Amino acid sequence: MTGAAPLDLSESAALRRRAVAVDATLAYEGYVLQRDRLVDGAYPLFGERASGAHVWDVDGNRYLDLILAYGTIILGHADPVVSEAVVREIRDGFAITLRKRVQVELAELLTAMIPHAEKVFLLKTGSDATSAAVRLSRVHTGRDRVIRWGYNGWHDWCATRPGGVPPEAQAVVDTFDYNDLDSLRRVFEKHPGQTACLLMMPFEVEPPAPGFLAGAAELAREHGALFVLDEMRSGFRMAPGGAQERYDVRADLVTFSKAMANGYPIAALVGREEVMRAVGEVHISSTFHVNGAEMAAAVATINQLRDGRLLTHVERLGERLQAGLRDQLAGHGVPGRVLGVPQMPFLRFTDPDEATRTRAHDAFYTETTRRGLLLHPNHHWYVSAAMTDDDVDAALEATAAGFRAAERAAHG
Repeated sequence: MTGAAPLDLSESAALRRRAVAVDATLAYEGYVLQRDRLVDGAYPLFGERASGAHVWDVDGNRYLDLILAYGTIILGHADPVVSEAVVREIRDGFAITLRKRVQVELAELLTAMIPHAEKVFLLKTGSDATSAAVRLSRVHTGRDRVIRWGYNGWHDWCATRPGGVPPEAQAVVDTFDYNDLDSLRRVFEKHPGQTACLLMMPFEVEPPAPGFLAGAAELAREHGALFVLDEMRSGFRMAPGGAQERYDVRADLVTFSKAMANGYPIAALVGREEVMRAVGEVHISSTFHVNGAEMAAAVATINQLRDGRLLTHVERLGERLQAGLRDQLAGHGVPGRVLGVPQMPFLRFTDPDEATRTRAHDAFYTETTRRGLLLHPNHHWYVSAAMTDDDVDAALEATAAGFRAAERAAHG
């Protein structure tokens, strides 16, 4: 059986040719979805519109979207309640110098929902929030060192590429092995009494081992450091109260963004009042921090998630998707693992031969894309509340074809 026919991506290709003449990211960095080992010409670059669980590219191809703008979409694209709230705020003027009522409403909502959140600092991006958390931790503790884990943003202290970053910017930043408390303990003991905070994502593709997050928080407190959870991906997706609620752990500070406003650019740093008082001793500012449109989007989003029913729906669909993927893997001669939590599943090919593994990887993602399923090859996938059981069935039909293509590529 042969694979699906290539997509018509001619308009997307034409736009790309125009873009590389003027857009630095496309000209020099390369579009991230292409850079991640997709067969050239097999993937759409430009989208036209999106609604619910689906997105359409500029060539008119329709996809079930499991990338969801890297997790910023939780309710589904163009959610009507969120859109109405944003339009209303825009019509009233959303950048009026004075603060808007919605800022108070959002802060009240966050402190009511998030465990141990006594004060809120609203910002614009996830990198803003994690960097603000580090700065507040340093003021509160009088220390400079930071222990971090996961992807925490693009600012100098946590940049994952060395270009343009002075070595001294990360000279006081350490990391450790995830799910390994002994590794974390050794890092604390290497610089006794010098660490301001342990800042970490609760997980990436491997879920936390039982007791790991609570143990990490306890180690931080034993060493006089703050425990900071970076919930850019997990926040407003795992549970209404985030990872603290889901994993029964207490953080001093927590950062949120992504799904917080269903795609609109906003972030939040929340935490204990004793720590948040340091906001008065630091300079963290942006002209756009007080814009009301994204705050209205956040209120409209969080109010729909607050009772937990939509998040339960997301988890159930994710469990079905993961179970189906595991069954499909077992039926094909392609080594792999289904990873992640149900809300953020992921597939990893594991053939010990790199060339074979790469052929299987590329064939799988090319085939699923041609069959109308938008997956990221090297990042979490995401499930939205707009998805249905029929959508999961459609996704599994596409992945079944993807595994057949992977098997042919690996062994043919």
